[in-house]
Amino acid sequence: MIKVLALALAGLLTLATPAGAQDWPTRPLTMVVPFAAGGPVDTSARIMAARLQELLGQPVIIENIAGAGSMTGASRVAKAPPDGSLFLYGNSSTHTFSQLLYKKPLYDAVSDFAPVAAFVENSKVLIARKDFPADTLRDFTTYVRANQAKLQYGSAGAGSAAHVTCVPLNSAIGVEVTHVPYRGLAPALQDLIGGRIDYICEIISTALPQIKAGTVKPLAILSPARSRVLPDLPTADEQGLKGFDVDAWNAFFFPKGTPEPILRRLSQAVSDAVDTPSVRTRLEDLGLTIAAPERRHPEYVAKLVPSELAKWAPAIKASGAAPD
Repeated sequence: MIKVLALALAGLLTLATPAGAQDWPTRPLTMVVPFAAGGPVDTSARIMAARLQELLGQPVIIENIAGAGSMTGASRVAKAPPDGSLFLYGNSSTHTFSQLLYKKPLYDAVSDFAPVAAFVENSKVLIARKDFPADTLRDFTTYVRANQAKLQYGSAGAGSAAHVTCVPLNSAIGVEVTHVPYRGLAPALQDLIGGRIDYICEIISTALPQIKAGTVKPLAILSPARSRVLPDLPTADEQGLKGFDVDAWNAFFFPKGTPEPILRRLSQAVSDAVDTPSVRTRLEDLGLTIAAPERRHPEYVAKLVPSELAKWAPAIKASGAAPD
């Protein structure tokens, strides 16, 4: 009798597993992208969604939910049922800066999500006005140290990725330069092109068109490795700033409580997707770096989120953007 009851209970538990975890997915999936359509994050999301759809055998629908510094879309996933139907395109904005820049974030980045896999990393590049009197990071450092009182660097706003990236760079080279926050990156780039500000620390995919057009001057890749799209531009590390790394990461997340088999299935599909040659090429052409295989699993992302919070907290505090 006890054995019969145990088998019956096991059967009931299997039936109660959300979304039929062992057979997941059995219906269309929604990938929440917490940024506006048409931007670099949205572009990479659509590349991934198309391949994941082929690998998983179900449609993967993109839903752009921007707002509150990416928290609006991320919050929707954090509060969704853990049934495997909705997952988040998360990154440093949703899981790092949201927690450090807002007094009352809409969710807890560590405890409200089930991590799946990291898949690409955003490299940054130091760009200066085209007539800036330096062609290398070493010359840039020398000039900025001698003229820091009259120089300015721009960003897409206080606490933006460009802002908090330049803060540790300035600290590493030992300068204090005036920050000019703009309402978005476009006006900041326009003023850099016009020579009204001196430099910006920006994501390669966003800066690349201006670099190719020759309207700004690239000085250093702010990542451990050179970029595929700017192969001749040395890294900050190569130019003497040893160990300097401000890469941003991108990863997928489900709501907390999503069954383990679902996490593992999507993790494997993500890894297979970025290993697809056509997908890898398209992502790398955006200036993105494919995450190493050991980073494409839940355990890695579970450690990554708290470690990134600890890494960036000092820079956010130094930027003056941390809430009181």
